[in-house]
Amino acid sequence: MLDFFDSQTSKFLLLTLIAGAVVFGLIFYFLKKLGKSPKNILPVNFAGKMRIPLALFMLALVLKIINTNDQILEFINENVLGHISTLLFILSITWIVIIILKAFKRNVLMKYDMSASDNVHARKVYTQFTVLERVLMFLIILFAVSIALMSFDSIRSIGVSMLTSAGIAGIIIGFAAQKALGTLMAGIQIAFTQPIRLDDVVIVEGEWGRIEEIYLTYVVVKIWDKRRLVLPTTYFIEQPFQNWTRNSSDILGTVFIYTDYNVPFDALREELTRILENTDLWDGEVNVLQVTDTNNEMIETRALMSAIDSPTAWDLRVHVREKLVIFIQENYPHSLPRTRVEMQSRKDSDKVEKATKEPDKSDLLRDK
Repeated sequence: MLDFFDSQTSKFLLLTLIAGAVVFGLIFYFLKKLGKSPKNILPVNFAGKMRIPLALFMLALVLKIINTNDQILEFINENVLGHISTLLFILSITWIVIIILKAFKRNVLMKYDMSASDNVHARKVYTQFTVLERVLMFLIILFAVSIALMSFDSIRSIGVSMLTSAGIAGIIIGFAAQKALGTLMAGIQIAFTQPIRLDDVVIVEGEWGRIEEIYLTYVVVKIWDKRRLVLPTTYFIEQPFQNWTRNSSDILGTVFIYTDYNVPFDALREELTRILENTDLWDGEVNVLQVTDTNNEMIETRALMSAIDSPTAWDLRVHVREKLVIFIQENYPHSLPRTRVEMQSRKDSDKVEKATKEPDKSDLLRDK
């Protein structure tokens, strides 16, 4: 195409392309050096992520400059070139804003340790930033697509005519999308009110698991056996569920032991204390053994203990239950649950049966 241009136009194009490449190289070099400095807030690979959107931005800028040359516009459609540069501007700026948003989130979350034993505040911040990041990304992309469509006169006129002439259709669509919008708003509400957070331990639909992912429309719960339970965000707004780590991660564990009436409770309490003191699963806070129920066959005894979190409490319960059963088996086998049957001779049973059938003589005299 340069054959159609004169020397002055060719120089203009060449200088514009060279200037764009130089400016791109300088900005990329600056970002790369800035990313290597340990004192900056940018991630190490920030320059690499900015390479493509920055190149698109510089290309759009070069096209805008070329679009100002009247001699070039004699061979290229001004509207086509202008629309291409506008779309490249929208795409590159949207891309850059998303990268900056992710870098800002990463920089903030680096201050919080999710692996700590008491990570309630960290999980709160992680949940807020994760959900808000997805909300902002959705709004940014929606806004960018809207601007891109509105840059075309034909599409803009069609959109205006549809909005003015299809009011009833809009109402119908609004009612149809009510549930989807409610789910979206529930995701935003979870980000602020936080009935659940990332890595929370919950009981939902009768399943024990951890909150693995929170999206705008659904939540992924990792079940203890590595299954995934996917629930809509509205579930955690409308339905009751158990959150074991809402305010703190420490939790009480219970173990129920069923024995005969002649079991020595003091010996059981001493054994429970010995078991807890010899395991790292116990946090040293709660150590209680109580008789919680009785019936005609056995006694229900509850051992209550504490642990730093629910997985540790589960392991502690299993450990204590096993050790208490072994203790009773080895030291008090006669205290294990048993069923009693009383045997009577035929003569004694006949006497009892006769007594139940013969009327009382005093009652007969009273009747007379």
